[in-house]
Amino acid sequence: MPLSRLAASYGVATSYSPSPGRTVPATETAVIAALAALDVDASTPQAVRAALSAREAEQSARLLPPTVVAWTDGPLPPSLVGLPPGTRVRVEKEEGGEIEWDVPAGSAAPAHGEAGEPRLPETLPAGVHRLHVRSPGPGPSEGGGTSGDGGTSGDGGGTTAHLIVAPRRLGTPERRTHGLLVQLYSLLSRHSWGMGDLGDLAELAAWSGRALGTGFVQVNPLHAAVPGPAQGAGSDPSPYRPSSRRFPDPVHLRVEAVPEFAYLTGKARDRADELCRRAAGLRASVLRQGALIDRDAVWALKREALELLHEVPLGPGRRAAYNAFLAEQGAALEDHATWNALAEIYGPDWHSWPAALRDPASPGTARARREAMDRVDFHCRLAWLTDTQLAAAQRTAREAGMDIGLVHDLAVGVHPGGADAWAQQRHFAPRMSVGAPPDAFNARGQDWGLPPWRPDRLAESGYAPYRALLRGLLGNAGALRIDHVMGLFRLWWIPEGREPTEGTYVHYDAEAMLAVLVLEAHRADALVIGEDLGTVEPGVRETLREHGVLGTSVLWFERDWEGTGRPLPADAWRADCVATATTHDLPPTAARLTGEHVQLRHDLGLLTRPLAQERAEAAADVHEWLGLLSRLGMLPGGTGCEEDEIRAVHRFLLATPARMIGIWLPDTVGDRRPQNLPGTWDEYPNWRLPVADAAGRPVTLEELAASPRLHALMAVFREGGRAG
Repeated sequence: MPLSRLAASYGVATSYSPSPGRTVPATETAVIAALAALDVDASTPQAVRAALSAREAEQSARLLPPTVVAWTDGPLPPSLVGLPPGTRVRVEKEEGGEIEWDVPAGSAAPAHGEAGEPRLPETLPAGVHRLHVRSPGPGPSEGGGTSGDGGTSGDGGGTTAHLIVAPRRLGTPERRTHGLLVQLYSLLSRHSWGMGDLGDLAELAAWSGRALGTGFVQVNPLHAAVPGPAQGAGSDPSPYRPSSRRFPDPVHLRVEAVPEFAYLTGKARDRADELCRRAAGLRASVLRQGALIDRDAVWALKREALELLHEVPLGPGRRAAYNAFLAEQGAALEDHATWNALAEIYGPDWHSWPAALRDPASPGTARARREAMDRVDFHCRLAWLTDTQLAAAQRTAREAGMDIGLVHDLAVGVHPGGADAWAQQRHFAPRMSVGAPPDAFNARGQDWGLPPWRPDRLAESGYAPYRALLRGLLGNAGALRIDHVMGLFRLWWIPEGREPTEGTYVHYDAEAMLAVLVLEAHRADALVIGEDLGTVEPGVRETLREHGVLGTSVLWFERDWEGTGRPLPADAWRADCVATATTHDLPPTAARLTGEHVQLRHDLGLLTRPLAQERAEAAADVHEWLGLLSRLGMLPGGTGCEEDEIRAVHRFLLATPARMIGIWLPDTVGDRRPQNLPGTWDEYPNWRLPVADAAGRPVTLEELAASPRLHALMAVFREGGRAG
């Protein structure tokens, strides 16, 4: 069928398998819309035939794809092996210099491996290089690239492409380690301004590393958020729908730790002191009066304080450091800061701005940038300050003895009206949203409201925005967690105005996505953790493991699904993973043990079956796990004591071969409330709850450090699980 062939050539699926042995066709509307988002007209049978003919002609004429991937310990890529004899190959190395060779008859490279297969020259290091290939004779004229981002280009019988050379596999943790998982905003201290900040993160790392022997602290995405509109409606509190994944959010700054704060004088000092007093009131309202975390209120105070600091001249050393940061970040930072400056004037959705400002490269935008240069500089300065405090937190973690330190989180995508979607709009598919198809947990599917990257534009650019994103995040991290890591392989695209059930999968070049990921993590000497929970395409976990990407295993989901269905024995768990009892999207362990999570979902009208049936099933699940823990000797006092049961759960995690074990910080004090309840919006205070104890009373960082319940749980790790 022509439409199926055309769709397949662009990686657009015409069907998918939600479970083994079951295939569901994608709607023709979804397939046509996905192709349209890739600038392919498939609206009529005639258009499909014309597009297919053009696509096949383009592919047959190309000597190389836009991006070629090679592994440092592997054979030459097939696209280079297949070049005709006499072809001239020239590689411009990333760090400078060139390597050239002519393809002789029967070979495509100047070097061969032990098995005789052609290989890249040993003098070509890992990196992102430029590959120039010219075939003998006149040859066809190449096409398909765009000069704007250095894509594949044609030159008579020649082709230019990107060559990504990466190590095949990342290293694993040097030794087994455990660490804390926390949503940073939820961790308040005596010094934070109504939500957790980078000072609290550094304090948590210093204390837990030295006193608890933790090897890492994993936090939620610290990406820059979309500010609330001027009309007063609150901003989206979800850290997984940011304005920018490339730059961190200055709301996390510890204002008093900015060096210029000490040099405020006169009225500026008086105003700063007043802002600190108001911040103390925000903190008290959360800790003592039960208010929710109000990110917008916190940011309003911090922004005013930071504007005062912006008036303090930087000293020569600080100025030099700031200038170096500006030079390093380049146009990406300038675009990010420009979006923020324009959002202050025109609102946080660039689609509603004056037409001349919707293009970041337009003369109108350049003019507006010049007119708002002070605000652009202000937002550049905020990015620098936040980066320096993130770096300080990572240094603190390593100095406290942590092998890994901070584990940052990469969200799946960005808000369609935010800074990244504006600055990189040619890389995003228009009128499309990322989500998930219907499954056993959600019969209607999910729409996450995130525009997807275009796989073709990524390849043409040598994955430039993806590389810059990873490099920025890994610069101040010991590891990176990738939310919905399956998105490196494919994403569920939903056409604008359609239900999630009317979407289809679009595939990415997983080899290239993984090569960039491994390359950037290798350069940063960092680990990578993939969140691979839920429905996973066959072969994905195996491929990730092959490249050293750790998975995520949650105790309650680890069962022998292909056999008895019973809890998976500890020694049958995979080693290449982070093992946990829960996550930010799941009930805390205390709530699961008591069944309170079922009651919560019932109260919010989220259950699809009778309450009694849901309760019985949840209780049976817990009973089966506790029975196993008792038989293993991990519950010496028997069931009935919640704290003992939580400790037993973590003893079981220690009995698995998992290389990393994550402890949900709210579990250490018996918190019952999930930080996020999927399927809710304003029915539940997602992303706005402070860490609390079993009674729901907010607990400060200082109280956590002194908590007998926390220390009793962490003793399980000091003992190394000897009770089991």
